[in-house]
Amino acid sequence: MEENPSSSTPIQELDTVISLSFPHELLVEILSRLPVKSLVKFKCVSRTWLSLISSSQFIKTHLEISSNKDDFRHRGIIFYCPTPISPPHIKQCSLQSAFDAPSVNEVIGIDFPMNGRYSLLWVVGSYDGLVCIASVGNGLFLWNPSIGKSKKLPDMNVKYKPGRYILFGFGYDKLNDDYKVVGIFCVFSGAAVSKTVVEVYSLKTDSWNRIEDFKGGFPFDFGKYVNGKLHWATCDDFNSRKYSWKIVSLDLGNETYGEVEHLDYGEAVNAWSFDVLGGCLSMLCNYKRIRADVWVMKEYGVRDSWTKVISIPYLDGPAKYRYNRPVCLLRTGEILLNCGSRLLLYNPRNDTFRFSQINNFQEVNMCVESLVSPNAYGGGQRQHHY
Repeated sequence: MEENPSSSTPIQELDTVISLSFPHELLVEILSRLPVKSLVKFKCVSRTWLSLISSSQFIKTHLEISSNKDDFRHRGIIFYCPTPISPPHIKQCSLQSAFDAPSVNEVIGIDFPMNGRYSLLWVVGSYDGLVCIASVGNGLFLWNPSIGKSKKLPDMNVKYKPGRYILFGFGYDKLNDDYKVVGIFCVFSGAAVSKTVVEVYSLKTDSWNRIEDFKGGFPFDFGKYVNGKLHWATCDDFNSRKYSWKIVSLDLGNETYGEVEHLDYGEAVNAWSFDVLGGCLSMLCNYKRIRADVWVMKEYGVRDSWTKVISIPYLDGPAKYRYNRPVCLLRTGEILLNCGSRLLLYNPRNDTFRFSQINNFQEVNMCVESLVSPNAYGGGQRQHHY
């Protein structure tokens, strides 16, 4: 029997019903507010939804909503849990469930793109839902845990050798609509750093390029991304007991170095951490286990805008570990801290502490949900809104 050319398939009929029932603008408005897990499932609803959810414009719109600094519904926490006799684990949970529903069912293990069975790894940074991971023996990966997509980066041109120390940074180049990884090779001569070789990876070109050597001494940690730039806390002589430190920046757009001024936090500071909090550069200063002050640079590049946003006392007993770093500042005024291998929530209004049941991790990072794929990215998925 000859097939009727005017007949339609059930999928085509469903496409037609959806198109007639929901104007395109309304459909985008509804879908762009849904979690990524739901959107991945909804790609199977019809060709219309598949095309819409996969489009660069929709990915951009969804990301803008998910990245809203005042809305934490689409933000999660990623934990790196090393183990001595088995492969390392990465677990995740929503920000809300870390304290509101700290059930073991809320914390799930997730597959991540490592091959080596006992590889050491570090989370370099997370931005727009992409997580940069560095691993001994496996190299560098860009990974989106929300959609389960990852990309192994090509090897750097500079090879690791004994006597070299490697640090990385990950962020977004607003000027060229590109995600970039920066690798800094510090070459030692005796106890001093004699040279710093810097290479930059571009996701758009999928290649590394050497730029001007690092300016500003020896960097302590992975780069912190704010305002289109990566930032490292550095010093000229890290072996000295009375070294002075500074914040060195690298603009990911024009690949030039700069410096961001910070304050003098007093001689009583016995430990500090340089980080990012709420999209601003931040400092957590520990004062001999008496208290810790958290400062943020509210207006980027303006020294006088460094503001102490909270002072956290130390508890006797349970809080025996030093406050490592701030993780998140909530709209309620509460602050989430990494304390040893535990998470601690401090409420300054009633001076109370809450410990999460999530513990025994080495690293904790915030990550926003997104549809950005490191494999499909060629620019255009992201038009930065900050």
